[in-house]
Amino acid sequence: MYSRRSSFIVGFHGCDEDVRNEIVANHCEMEPSHNDYDWLGGGFYFWENNYARALSFAEEQQKRGRIKVPSVLGAYIDLGNCLDLLDSYYLKGLQNTYLQLKKSFELIGRPLPANKPAFASPDLILRPLDCAIIEAHAAHAYPKFDSVRGVFWEGKDLYPGAGMKEKNHIQICIRNINCIKCFFIPRELKL
Repeated sequence: MYSRRSSFIVGFHGCDEDVRNEIVANHCEMEPSHNDYDWLGGGFYFWENNYARALSFAEEQQKRGRIKVPSVLGAYIDLGNCLDLLDSYYLKGLQNTYLQLKKSFELIGRPLPANKPAFASPDLILRPLDCAIIEAHAAHAYPKFDSVRGVFWEGKDLYPGAGMKEKNHIQICIRNINCIKCFFIPRELKL
């Protein structure tokens, strides 16, 4: 009852400049991600209110040769029915789904997928376990989840002894494209 959010959020997606321009100028559809290692399951990924993190991601993708010109796509988003992993109610449900999935994998004699680091980072960048659990949980939800929202501590310690990391962020995965109300090209801050 108290978990429903009633306002819009601003999301930012790091991508190639040509992709951003096609989506905004020509109303092309954004392509959802459906990798088995996606942090929050399949859908459209955004950083909540974090332009700088989206741009940093795009720059990382450029270094890996995946995009030519780093850019950021903005969106106004209504989370709708959100599997909000900042809410204890949903965390407990996800924990129960893990226990059920674990039993199922044991019955068929297979190990559960495992989250693991990648790209010379100690962070769990590839998350097939989290993805499998979120997908299993969402598959049995009624009504269906429109979005998934989670917080992640990523990167090096912000300073010695810190409980915060240099890339902390809130990630949004939109499962229902109708939750994306509009796209925009973010304007640069004028100092």
